[in-house]
This record gives sequence, structure tokens and C-alpha cells, in this order.
Amino acid sequence: MTDSPTSSSSTPPPTRLPHWLLPAGLFLLLSFLIVLPFFWLGTASGHDFEFHAASWLDVAEQWKQGILFPRWTAWTNHGFGEPRYIFYPPFSWLLGAALMTLLPDPAVPPVFIILVQTLAGLSAYFLLRNFVSGRATILASALYVINPNSLLITYARSDFAEQLACVFFPLLLLAALRLCGLLDDSPPKRSAALFAILFAAVWLSNAPAGVIASYSMALVFAWAALSQRSWLPLFRGAGGIALAFGLSSFYLVPAAYEQRWVNISQALSSGLLPFQNFLFTVINDPEHTWFNWIASICALSLILVFGLAALASRVFSAGNASPRNRRIASVLLLLGAASTVLTSRLSLPLWTHLPKLRFVQFPWRWMSILALVVACFLAFTMERRRAWLWFAALIVLTVPLAYFQVQNTWWDEDEMPTLRDALSSGHGFDGTDEYDPLGDDHLDLPLNAPLAVVLPSDSEDSPPPKVRFQFLRWTTEHKEIRVDASAETRVALRVLNYPAWRVEVNGKTITPERMDDVNQMVVAVPAGSSDIRVQFTRTADRTLGNSISTLSVLIAVALLWRRQD
Repeated sequence: MTDSPTSSSSTPPPTRLPHWLLPAGLFLLLSFLIVLPFFWLGTASGHDFEFHAASWLDVAEQWKQGILFPRWTAWTNHGFGEPRYIFYPPFSWLLGAALMTLLPDPAVPPVFIILVQTLAGLSAYFLLRNFVSGRATILASALYVINPNSLLITYARSDFAEQLACVFFPLLLLAALRLCGLLDDSPPKRSAALFAILFAAVWLSNAPAGVIASYSMALVFAWAALSQRSWLPLFRGAGGIALAFGLSSFYLVPAAYEQRWVNISQALSSGLLPFQNFLFTVINDPEHTWFNWIASICALSLILVFGLAALASRVFSAGNASPRNRRIASVLLLLGAASTVLTSRLSLPLWTHLPKLRFVQFPWRWMSILALVVACFLAFTMERRRAWLWFAALIVLTVPLAYFQVQNTWWDEDEMPTLRDALSSGHGFDGTDEYDPLGDDHLDLPLNAPLAVVLPSDSEDSPPPKVRFQFLRWTTEHKEIRVDASAETRVALRVLNYPAWRVEVNGKTITPERMDDVNQMVVAVPAGSSDIRVQFTRTADRTLGNSISTLSVLIAVALLWRRQD
């Protein structure tokens, strides 16, 4: 008996795996290989490692206090704190803190890197599959995972926030190409919302990456306007960027406004200036010069591969690519050339005069864009000739570069336990120059300072008053102390003055005093029993930023909801 049509049609179709699952496995494997040295050498403690790891620990501990979105640190400056989370974008320290709550401390850095690099590969995959076939897409995306910039960040820099920002660059470029009409005819309103979300994600990951993204996307939209002889790409791009800044206003507005309350100029102190960090620059600091040369070698390798891949792709030759891909390749060539020029001393006038560009600090940071451009041209190249040979050759070249960086960084098996002990013991961590409140030098703050101490009287003849402290509450953002004093006195708290603190004595709001040499908070109390209440409040700029972000989210949702124009 033969099967009836009914029984045949009732057979369920075979389940197909998502097309991105196999590539994700390859990206995961490569990401694991990147951190393989961590298993026998310890943690790669790059220049920014302590800053990020201390932030993860600090935020995870504040979550235990019920503070879900911290703004003030508890354990920096050895317990005096600083407004770090006002100024540093939140995505990386939120992700790191989440991993801290789930994993043993030593496992968090490698897991963070594996997760982020795997996502970076997937992001590149979703971009490149719009240009080339499956094999070229997978191989070029895999090379994006292990590009020289990602190796530099992993081993020598430990800038986890910038590493996270690189996850969003491929998808951001994809959204920009769609928004300005260079890729397809996607609905412009929906494309604008997707672009804004991704652009905001870069800014909320790393501020220098946000500046790089801003100038890069401006180039894309300007080129699209010129090539199409239309103002429309510029209008769309401006709208998308405006919406993105609105989405991230909860961070950007306070970070911009409250810079007047901290020593933000220290972000451009000696060693952090662009002219000191062009490729192969030598300054009167051997350690700085050596690191700059390591970064320069990575940048130079990307520049060389960029040139070779752009020539080998022949995407500009007649008949070798579709008109759409030639348009996209023109944009990529512009981005790659701009990134290359900005790493050289020839671009010093641009670093001097273009708004906020100097806050990128290190010109070789433009490798984040150059690495993406290289991946795109490699995809074009591997689409048409000897894909496996290109992939194998670049893998072979990557191994010695990775080995060189592994040999030239600091490895420490006890890095994470040491930071955990600094938190548990109450000793805390070092502060950050640019986030130090005005009038303070965090290097002069006393170590192991008590939570509160009585200051000596101005009169040498007066005996010191008898004072007893009762700490009713001492959390990061809320402190309550009962003071029983035999005479009027001044109490120094282990807190730095900052305009967001509201200080009350016996229910009356006061303006705290400060120490002569540092900006430590000093509170005058009368004789008898007094209650001191110190609370970190939401300032007007934070309220404004939250309101703008809320409105922008509603606009983005409305644009996404309406799929057709």
C-alpha cells in the first residue's frame, strides 16, 4: 500500500539549524584560543586591567546593597570614592559585574574576552553575508575575531570597554549603509531606529570608540550624499545620530555637564596626548615608547593587509563586482584611508582642531575601524580567489604576532585575588586622575582612614572634646552617623566632597567644609547628640538625561513598530 497524500503531507519538515550556529562555533573556538595562555600564565594584566576589574568588583558589591545602577564608587581612592560611573560608559562594567556574580573571580576576564570576541565574529558575519557568499563570510569574520587590534586589547591593554565597543562596529556599519541607501531599500524609519540603537551602544560601551564611530559614520553619510548627489543621506544620518544621542542621554548629559566638577583635563595629561602616540613615536619614557611601538606594529600589520586585500579584491575592476559592492567598497576604502592617515603625524592638525578628537588620545585606536575594513576587503578577496590560502596565510602571520604580545605583557596569577582582598579588607583601590573631584589630589588621601574622625580644635588651649560615633548606616550612597560630643567639634568623613552629596545635620541641610590639603568632607556638629545624614542625590542634569532617554526610547519603539513607510 502506498502512502496517501494526507499522511505524506503530515510528515513534519526536518528541523534546520540557524545559519549562524556553525560560524558561531568557529568564532567561539578562536576566542578560546586567544585566551589559552591565561590557563598557564595567569591573567594578562594590561595597562587598564585594574581599572576595569576593580569596577566589576565594586559594582557587584553595590548590587548586594540594592544599588542597581551605581553612580559613585565605594572602594576607589581607598574608600573615599569617586564619581567614576557618572563619566565611564556603563555597558562594560555592568557586563563584568554580572559575570562576577556568576563565576569565580579568576574566570571572569577570560570569559569576558571569549564572550565579546565571539559576539564580534557574529556581528561581522551578519554584516559580510550581505556582500559575499557563505564561505568568504565565515572566513573573513573569523579573521575579524583574531585581528591584531583584538590581540593588542586582550594581552597588552586590557581595555575591556573598547573591546566590547568593537562588537557593535560591524552592525553599525551595516545599519549606516542601509540608512543612506547604499545597501538596499530598507524602510528608512526602521533603519534609522536600528542605526540609533547601535550607535548608542558604541557610546555606552566606550567614549573614545564613540568619538571614532561619530567621525566614521559622518564620513559614510557624507560620501553617500556626494555619490548620490542628494542631501537625503545626510538628513537621514543626522536624524539617526540625534536619536542615538537621545537614547544615550542618561549617560551623556551627566557626563558632559558634571565634567566641571572633576579634574577631567587629566585625561589629556602627559603620555595621553595624541602627538605622543602616533605610530612609532619616541618620547622621554622608555616604557611608554616600547608599548607605543607594540601598538604601532599591530597597526602597521593591519595597514599592510588593508592595502594588499583592497588590491587583490579587484572589486573596482569592471565586471568583477556588482555596482552595489563597488559603492560599498568605495566607502570602505574611504574609511580605511582615513583611519590610516589619522595614525600618522601628518594628521596632527585634525587632532588639534576637530571637536573632541583629541579625547581619543591614542591615534592607533583607529585600528578598531581599520580592522573592520580589512575584514570586508578580505571577504571580497576570498569570494573570488583561493579563500583557504588567504585564511591560512593570515592565521600563520597572526600566531607570531600573538606570541610577541604574550611575551611582552605582564602576567599575574594573583591579580584577581589581590583585587578581591583589597575590597574585602576595606583598603580599596587606586583612584583615577580625571575623575577626582575638583580641589582634590587623590594621591594625597590617607590610607586606611577611619570612616569618621574628630579634627583637632583650632585653639591649642582647648582640650579635645570627647566624641562617640555610632554608625547607623554606611553604604555607598547613604551614610548615617550619630555623634555624641562633649563640645562643638568638626568631623572628617571618609568621603570626598561632590555637588551630588546632600548633607544634613539634625535634619537641616548644610554645606560641608573641606580639609586644607584634600577635598575630604568635613561636617561641623554642635555639642550633644547629633545625627549626620549624607546621601548621594540625583542632580538636575541626571534627571534631564533620563527624561531625554525615555522620550527617545518611545520614538525608537514607534519607528521599529512601523515597519512600512
